Amino acid sequence: MGADTAFEPEFIARLKLLFEERIVFNRVLGLKIESIEPQLVRARIEMRPELVGHFAHQRLHGGVISATLDAMGGLAVMAAIGARHLDEPVEQRLHRFAKLGTIDLRIDYLRPGHGPHFTAQAEVLRLGSRVASTRMEFHDAEGQRLSTGAGVYIVS
Repeated sequence: MGADTAFEPEFIARLKLLFEERIVFNRVLGLKIESIEPQLVRARIEMRPELVGHFAHQRLHGGVISATLDAMGGLAVMAAIGARHLDEPVEQRLHRFAKLGTIDLRIDYLRPGHGPHFTAQAEVLRLGSRVASTRMEFHDAEGQRLSTGAGVYIVS
């Protein structure tokens, strides 16, 4: 999986559709993919009243942050699997994601979430034949790190 690995437009379009629309909770969160690379994925969430956790301070709910980081860890694993199997047709690679699931998730909340939007990114630390390990970050509109996460996912 080299740094110059590029996904075909069909794979990116179908992965975006799966992640943003067909995973209904991601749609509820408003997660929108900004970039998909084999080593790093990025997405964005616009702040909305439905996502507020503390009404007096208008802070983003911690559950939104943890769910976003979990979703991003899964997306990073999808990208890594997609890159590992570039020799397969798009449909076959996308079918590999059917067994993907979270085994373990750890979130560290560093600062409260304020702002008009937020970004999240994730990378795969190790992709094995059965398990993948990831690292994730959640940032505010100014790029300040609000939370970090680590996730482990079953891939087969």
